[in-house]
Amino acid sequence: MKITVCQLPDERPAFEKAWRALAAHIAEQRSELVLLPELPFHAWFCRESNFSAAVWAEVVAAHERGLARLPELHAPLVLSTRAVTRGDTRLNVGYVWSREHGLADVHSKRYLPEEDGFFEASWYHRGPAEFVAGEAGAAKVGFAICTELWAMDAARLYSRAGIHLLATPRATDAPGVEKWITGARAAAIVSGAYSISSNRHSVGLGFGGCGWIIEPDGKVLATTSAEAPFVTLDLDLSTAVQAKRTYPRYALLG
Repeated sequence: MKITVCQLPDERPAFEKAWRALAAHIAEQRSELVLLPELPFHAWFCRESNFSAAVWAEVVAAHERGLARLPELHAPLVLSTRAVTRGDTRLNVGYVWSREHGLADVHSKRYLPEEDGFFEASWYHRGPAEFVAGEAGAAKVGFAICTELWAMDAARLYSRAGIHLLATPRATDAPGVEKWITGARAAAIVSGAYSISSNRHSVGLGFGGCGWIIEPDGKVLATTSAEAPFVTLDLDLSTAVQAKRTYPRYALLG
């Protein structure tokens, strides 16, 4: 399966330019699945600690409009997260969008930071303690949305579910890039799946970019950069199937 990861600017004018370039890259590479960063269709709003109902409504509306733009990417499958209000509950929801079947919500972000620049717990609620795989064409996908990458118990549950891809849409800063790659390598090994991630990028706002594709045994296959913001690789999904039969995965499945 040909899979594309990316880094996209937080600033909206730059985002639009990068969006067009991403669409051209996907068309040229004939990508089958694209992973976008976390909550990509609105500038980062969690820098503010004080919740605003009006701003949240704007974020939800922006992601509704964003869903309508996914066909512009020329990809059969797109993964990302969106802001959703359900009754009195506000959520950050990981989804699979397919050209054939439309939108399928898969997982609501459970683990939320609350610190300078990332006051997520002030803006939306924790999702249920459920880590259930979704379907993305021929691939089974487990979402580990940003902070959730560090929940190795979730990676183990996804391994038991037989996932091929552990998808981590992110909004993370530049100083932590190496730490995040270390965590992704561990999560790939525990889950026996390819770890794929896309991130926001902004020098002024501190987002670190660096999307990645990591194989099930923890080898980093590719990363994005300012010079190469999009990366596409053709991944053999059977590698993730075989990985679960080897150590340490088989010992964790009981």
